[in-house]
Amino acid sequence: MNVNIPASNLPRVVVIGCGFGGLELVKKLRHAPVQVVLLDRNNYHNFQPLLYQVATGSLEPDTIVAPIRKMFKGQHNFIYRYAEVQYINAERNEVETNIGPIGYDFLVIATGSQTNFFGNKTIEKAAMQIKTIPSALNLRSYIFQNFEKALLMNTTYEKEELMNVVVVGGGPTGVEVSGAIAELKANVLPKDYPELDFRSMKIYLIEAGPVLLNGMSAESSAKARQYLEEMDVHVWLNAPVEKYEDGKVYFGKDQSIHAETLIWAAGVSGTALPGLQENAVAKNQRINVNQFNKVEGYENIFAIGDCALMVTEDTPRGHPMVAQVAIQQAKLLAKNLPRIINRETPENFVYNNKGSMATVGRNKAVVDLPKFKFQGFFAWLVWLFVHLMSLAGHRNRIVTFFTWVWNYITYDQSLRLIIRPYWREPRKKKGDAPIEPQGNETPQEKPLPISENVVLATEKPAELLPPAKDTSPPEAPKEQQNQRPFPPPPMA
Repeated sequence: MNVNIPASNLPRVVVIGCGFGGLELVKKLRHAPVQVVLLDRNNYHNFQPLLYQVATGSLEPDTIVAPIRKMFKGQHNFIYRYAEVQYINAERNEVETNIGPIGYDFLVIATGSQTNFFGNKTIEKAAMQIKTIPSALNLRSYIFQNFEKALLMNTTYEKEELMNVVVVGGGPTGVEVSGAIAELKANVLPKDYPELDFRSMKIYLIEAGPVLLNGMSAESSAKARQYLEEMDVHVWLNAPVEKYEDGKVYFGKDQSIHAETLIWAAGVSGTALPGLQENAVAKNQRINVNQFNKVEGYENIFAIGDCALMVTEDTPRGHPMVAQVAIQQAKLLAKNLPRIINRETPENFVYNNKGSMATVGRNKAVVDLPKFKFQGFFAWLVWLFVHLMSLAGHRNRIVTFFTWVWNYITYDQSLRLIIRPYWREPRKKKGDAPIEPQGNETPQEKPLPISENVVLATEKPAELLPPAKDTSPPEAPKEQQNQRPFPPPPMA
């Protein structure tokens, strides 16, 4: 397969991933003397901090995403390919993708992070994630499907099992999704399901550590817990989750909760790609980089954002895996790449911590800034403003703003839709007959790579057609597709 990337006399910078880091880097290279090739398996940028609102019916998914091609329309040194990188061939200065090999002069890995289950297979199989748009939609469908099933149950225990929600992880995502579900329970669900007694629905937030929002101030941590408990969320601290078995979450010292919905927000790990040397990859799958984000052992490969591990005296465990680190590293790398091309000394990265924040619910948020901290209604307004202005595109900001205003006035999240039913293999009970999916559900397992042609067992085989006459122009020479036009200069 031809990747059809035109040859250029400019050095080629291949960027893998269009998260916060990749997006910022490509933007800042707009006027740089380089050819920028962006590779991503999604054709959109996803604003992850608001995924939980998609999962709980507050926002539509198209309000927090932006098409990649639209964002970089008019950037003449930019090329995008809808592709998944499978291997880095550093000896040939190429990346192997599902659409073919692509050469580079400089490679920037900005693949972000992935959910970390810490090797717990029972949790990995049973838990729902909030990491991507599809996973957020799956969780939304699964929550409301369980309420529909609860209407069909005869015993209180069965109804509680379907209604209860357990959130694991006391970081910002865990706190925010717990608060959002608590607001659904208080304001929305009793109106939609008057036949159910929501006094028996329990929401649990379980954290293995001693505090919520680890990394924020003690005041913010304590206030977040107070807010959640006022919203009838049961908070358990110092309670590591051990397993999920027979519809029960086991945690702490012989504690268990029966719940069908288990949401995992307990941690993330890096996303190192195959092909890198062993000494370049840390135990948590983050990539070891120096102080200007060059990958250890390579002269023309860089990593930024969550996937990069920059160990210094000030950051012995690396920088926090947050958007601001990725954005600041991307800005600096965009300045350093022309310096490296011109054989000048690159500038070292110094993280400027601008603060952190988390929302718990309506009028409830906590904000830690470098010089002062505050909580409550004003903190909630600050959280709203920062996240609104961080969205990509004016249309997304406008739609999100009016959706939030409507939700605030009416106390109603109107997106309680099961558009794509989520099917998972049911827990087997003694005497149960096998249950088959109805055919229109989203499967639990991961999708296959886009390069594979899949025929479902329920589909009829396609009829064979006579081969079409090839009227395409002759194939372009390889040097016009993926050959490196510019030899990388030695590092200063």
